[in-house]
Amino acid sequence: MKQWRINLVLVFIFIFGGLVVYKLFFIQVLNSDFYRALAKGQALYNLEETVQNARGEIFFRGGEPLAINVEWPLVAVSPLEIEDKESAAENLSVILEMDKDEILNKLTGDDLYLILKKKITQSQVAAIKDLNAKGIYLQKELGRYYPQEDLASQLVGFLNAEAMGQYGLEEYYDDILRGDRNGGEDIYLTLDYSVQFTAEKILKDAAENLNIEGGEIVVMDPETGEIVAMASYPNFNPNTYSEVSDLSIFQNSATQRVFEPGSIFKPITMAGALDMGVITPSTTYQDPGVIHIGGWPIYNYDKRVYPGDITMTEVLEKSINTGAVFAEDKMGDTSFLKYVESFGFFKPSGIDLPETYSENKELKKGYEINFATAAFGQGIEVTPVQLVKGFSVIANGGNLMEPYVISKIGDKETKSKVLKNGVISEKTSSQLTSMLVSVVENGYGKPTKIQGYYIGGKTGTAQVAWSSLGINKSGYSDKTWQSFLGFAPAFDPKFVMLVKLDNPETKTAEYSAVPAFKEMMKYLIDYYQVPPDYEY
Repeated sequence: MKQWRINLVLVFIFIFGGLVVYKLFFIQVLNSDFYRALAKGQALYNLEETVQNARGEIFFRGGEPLAINVEWPLVAVSPLEIEDKESAAENLSVILEMDKDEILNKLTGDDLYLILKKKITQSQVAAIKDLNAKGIYLQKELGRYYPQEDLASQLVGFLNAEAMGQYGLEEYYDDILRGDRNGGEDIYLTLDYSVQFTAEKILKDAAENLNIEGGEIVVMDPETGEIVAMASYPNFNPNTYSEVSDLSIFQNSATQRVFEPGSIFKPITMAGALDMGVITPSTTYQDPGVIHIGGWPIYNYDKRVYPGDITMTEVLEKSINTGAVFAEDKMGDTSFLKYVESFGFFKPSGIDLPETYSENKELKKGYEINFATAAFGQGIEVTPVQLVKGFSVIANGGNLMEPYVISKIGDKETKSKVLKNGVISEKTSSQLTSMLVSVVENGYGKPTKIQGYYIGGKTGTAQVAWSSLGINKSGYSDKTWQSFLGFAPAFDPKFVMLVKLDNPETKTAEYSAVPAFKEMMKYLIDYYQVPPDYEY
């Protein structure tokens, strides 16, 4: 009885196996052409499916498109359907400007269906239609297009060949932009198209007239943290990113590259000393011309010496290095470090973009010479966006705001965020604002002056360390970073702005960054119709 059951099971196994073999023979031999066609059709169907899964688009605050989706034509082939492969390869190589042997190699392969070339031109589409050749197909796929070309290129980034976000917003918000099977969400920026365009034009003019190697302009609302413009030079066209040889150009230098700020950092030192009450705007000291710390000499710019009693306001007006060291010494190293940290310089700014920052470990080692040089902005590393964020503390009465570039994702609006209240007191903010206005009215920032408006700001000319140039050598090169950091209207600020130029053909920022700052601020005042502070 037991043997009978075993035999019955074996009979069923043989019958089932025979059915499977017959089915495979039926599919692979008798109906192979049908299932090849079905597979090709499925490939085409899947291609159409990708068209429906639209990536979220990116727009300026006024609705101007920065990154959008368009249907790009492509040419695909089904090698099994092409009878005269030699002729087809010849025709396609001429139309598509591709190597004939490369095409022929693909046509003689065993692929059922493959894409030959994407993003073909309309003239190529017309030429392929005229071929009317079996096995050559024109299709469309949804792809990314950047209608502004090089405008805000480092900010937006691009999609790589695998349709993954690379750099900028495309990388930072890749998941949100990609979304689910129904597509992604649209993103609206805080940036104004016209302001961004003007900022980039000013940088391009500086490249032409001053031969700058690079530069940034960052404009922020100090009350909210909204970034109004974030311009970098040089830039690139995201539509043709694969043609770029220097990959470093893809980085947003405003958020991803540190530099030594130089004298635009002096107001941060003064802010701490004023807030502690160890100095006032009228506190005086005697400039020795040179200070020796640990065997290292510290000079003023161009080794100048300022005779007589020098006030702290004059230290900013004349950008005196020894005066900044005096203020830092009055604070003490520990307090100085605490204030620098409270302004947000030792951690990421929090901006909604890929960013780099320096923990400034060398400064934190506690060497007296490092604190002294950091007081006037050498030997401390920051990013442009960190500086604008920190200066906003002075402009808005003492609050540290988180900078951001996205105003809305889908229907959800972004809200401003206070990272820390009372970094400095309102009194300190008011005192320092008056001192920075004096820099523009009476000091090296005088060329910044715009009739009818009070502007507070500071010039900076910093030497570029050899290490920043990728050279394994201590000390500093002859190259400079020249900048101006300020806000206006000074007593009711609408904008905080940094203009930074890399190694312009001028001696100091007074002749490079200052005129660029004035041009940009004048545009902002006129564009937003900011009422004047006084009649003239």
